[in-house]
Amino acid sequence: MKDDGVGYVETQKFDIKGTIELESGKTLDNVTVAYETYGKLNKNKTNAILICHALTGDAHAAGWHKNAKKPGWWDIIIGPGKALDTNKFFVICSNVLGGCKGTTGPASINPETGEEYGMDFPVITIKDMVNVQKVLVIECFKINQLTAVIGGSMGGMQVLQWMISYPDIVKKAIPIATTGRSTPQQIAFNAVGRQAIFSDPKWNQGEYYKTNDVPKSGLSVARMMAHITYLSEESMDLKFGRSLQDKNEKSFDFEIDFQVESYLKHQGTTFVERFDANSYLYITKAVDYFDLSEEGSLIEGLSNVKSKVKIIAVDTDWLYPVEQNEALVNALAANDVNVSYSELQSPHGHDAFLLEEGQLNFIISSFLSENIVADLMKTDVPTLNTNSGVREAAELMVKEQVTHVPIVNGVNELMGIVTSWDLSKAIANDTYELDKIMTKSVRSCSKEDSIIDIAKKLKDYDISCLPVIGEDKKLEGLITSELISHLISKY
Repeated sequence: MKDDGVGYVETQKFDIKGTIELESGKTLDNVTVAYETYGKLNKNKTNAILICHALTGDAHAAGWHKNAKKPGWWDIIIGPGKALDTNKFFVICSNVLGGCKGTTGPASINPETGEEYGMDFPVITIKDMVNVQKVLVIECFKINQLTAVIGGSMGGMQVLQWMISYPDIVKKAIPIATTGRSTPQQIAFNAVGRQAIFSDPKWNQGEYYKTNDVPKSGLSVARMMAHITYLSEESMDLKFGRSLQDKNEKSFDFEIDFQVESYLKHQGTTFVERFDANSYLYITKAVDYFDLSEEGSLIEGLSNVKSKVKIIAVDTDWLYPVEQNEALVNALAANDVNVSYSELQSPHGHDAFLLEEGQLNFIISSFLSENIVADLMKTDVPTLNTNSGVREAAELMVKEQVTHVPIVNGVNELMGIVTSWDLSKAIANDTYELDKIMTKSVRSCSKEDSIIDIAKKLKDYDISCLPVIGEDKKLEGLITSELISHLISKY
């Protein structure tokens, strides 16, 4: 194990209480979600980032499982000093609904029958996956807002769905190498993969769990074909060329001749040891159904997005090509969303989002560090009016567990601020009128101010809180040193 990551980790499970209603109209009870976390959730629960995995991924995004030969699938960007710095952020990754790595899926036990669901498992969608993730975030961690949601490929679809389904929860979003709607070609690739599984006699209509005689041949072929779409022609040419496998001459039979044949066979063989064929069917179908457009328009489909967005594409990706990522940028820009675009330069094709360590760390860390006050400020701020007394201020501070209370007039304009230190002075001086103890000359900031500038201002003036004031002079929120300290290592 390397010593520069998050160390040893274990997958946890969360049992959802109640019923999950699916987009199909069907329901699921007793849903279990497998997840892992890295880093520490801060007191205000403002530093959480959700990672969404791709088609055949799982909750193990970073760190090491005991006796594992390699770390989690996105370990290159998660950990101390990396883009998703676990000294600053609390990173969550869960296995999707329908998966086979701990979250409820076709291989799980159906509580109504006591046996595996198999093909009795209801068809699911990307939206269903996101709805389950939302329950995990809200109910398990009591997090009301996410600093960011990030994912590539099918994970990027989940990010986009988060932006639409829960616009007030997602502050920043980074969909990578993805699309707003699956195209006929993309659906076709998945359809061929499913047919390979259906054609394997051992699939047995999905009833293979009792015998453990799984449809390895069908699933292997499905994986082999899909894996081709994850690579680029350039990467395959560089890696394999037309080199022969363990021979100097062509065999003139139907055994493996070329290195690329051997590679794909190995990918299929190893895949069937870690993935369930029925899960593959359900998850690829969810990808096929993915379409965020409304009446054919992505602009309409993305009209309610509030997040700050970074779209990242791969220049050699032919599964989710640059043009489809640019279409997302254009649709978001048409809705006046704060959106920016970056492109990974890589010979690796679609899989570059898992491999390009340097570019990913630079782009993602830069985007996450581009914070303004609006990204972090607290908006549900308890206030008092100018007629309030010292006792009311003390009671409010105890109830809300705050140390700063803005004093506003009848139209929410800031008149001053009272701190817990001011209350101490009131007791010492036997004063009961807020007007005599509150600070009236208050330093403030705007929503557009840079967090770096605000951190310096707080430090220079030795204060821990600044009211956020709008152009109309009205109070819009508070920004505190506690809210931003986790983002600034030398604060």
